[in-house]
Amino acid sequence: MSDDRIYFIDSDTLPPEALAKKHRLENDPSSRADIMTYLPGMEVIDSDIKDKVPAEMNAYDPAAYTSADVERALTREHCNVEDFKALLSPAAAPFLERMAARAEKETENRFGNTVYLFTPIYIANYCQNYCVYCGFNCYNNIRRKKLTPEEIDHEMKVISDAGMEEILILTGESRKYSDVDYIGESVKIAEKYFKNIGIEVYPLNVDEYKYLHECGVDYVTVFQETYDLTRFEQLHLLGHKRVWPYRFDSQERALMAGMRGAAFSALLGLSDFRKDAFATGLHAHLIGRKYPHAELSLSCPRLRPIVNNDKINPNDVGERELCQILCAYRLFLPYAGITVSSRESARFRNGIAKICATKISAGVSTGIGDHEEKYEGKQGENAGDEQFEINDGRSTEKMYKDLEEGGLQPVMNDYLYV
Repeated sequence: MSDDRIYFIDSDTLPPEALAKKHRLENDPSSRADIMTYLPGMEVIDSDIKDKVPAEMNAYDPAAYTSADVERALTREHCNVEDFKALLSPAAAPFLERMAARAEKETENRFGNTVYLFTPIYIANYCQNYCVYCGFNCYNNIRRKKLTPEEIDHEMKVISDAGMEEILILTGESRKYSDVDYIGESVKIAEKYFKNIGIEVYPLNVDEYKYLHECGVDYVTVFQETYDLTRFEQLHLLGHKRVWPYRFDSQERALMAGMRGAAFSALLGLSDFRKDAFATGLHAHLIGRKYPHAELSLSCPRLRPIVNNDKINPNDVGERELCQILCAYRLFLPYAGITVSSRESARFRNGIAKICATKISAGVSTGIGDHEEKYEGKQGENAGDEQFEINDGRSTEKMYKDLEEGGLQPVMNDYLYV
């Protein structure tokens, strides 16, 4: 049975050979492909950043830093890598209020009191990967859906009519069901309605990113999920996503293709969140030094419950820890955008937007083809299941109003194309 087969039924009723393969993948590490070996068609670029980041992360011991190290970091005008490590350490926890005050000042200096709004749209949830924490994984029993061009147009019009001017297009990771041409056509449709278009799809080669940029994509988001190679191997059991270095170089390939910006993230809670946060920031920092023209941003998602598994939650990453990470990001990378998604509560997002977040999602659905239901109260008949459960379900209008009442200026778009 080929690896690209998409399963639509519960694992207990899978064909015997498929069920046997699933059990082997889960219980026998020797049955899994090597995470460092590129698959056919995957482009290899000449970059040493993917060697530097894991080495630095493995050498980082958060427990080794003291309050004196944190004090020193907070007195510097510009934080270096060692300061960043200290600010992420447990020793920095008692300094959270000072970190937040400093982060708020840095954010105001760089971004004023503005907060950008965007909406994600999932156009397909087919996936060839078996990632144990994801609702889209190929063995999960969910309703699969791929939007037609007409459905994409309709969904995007509904979103645009709500006032949104920036959109992030997402798919499951399946070249079979969501090939590059399909993604490109969705981008061309998006150009009719939106002034700023991002994508969060499976990793691509430089020429493919170039094609999507020509279609109208402005920036690329890729979650590394975890920079911990051992944990990455345990969590990604099947599919192209299992190839760690190809995924790691995605942002660099996108920038080589001419993309204006790139976003970085670990899924906090999959491994040691302090080390993953450090690796994410260092990755963005090194890319920024190599591509100083690029607009870089960081996301900070925590684990959320998924379809058929409501017990998935962040590992030791509470809101105070998340706030500490975000403040450390701002002090280390004052120029970078910081996105806080609807995985977090409305209360947390309202607060963090005043401190260091620069972009907030609104009117969010992680399902397929259900924006009309969400925005206009119409019952969706053929929607696909969600990737994960969101926490903050506020509409665009409500989000805009709440931010204004909090003394911030919501911004839909600040790019002028001539």
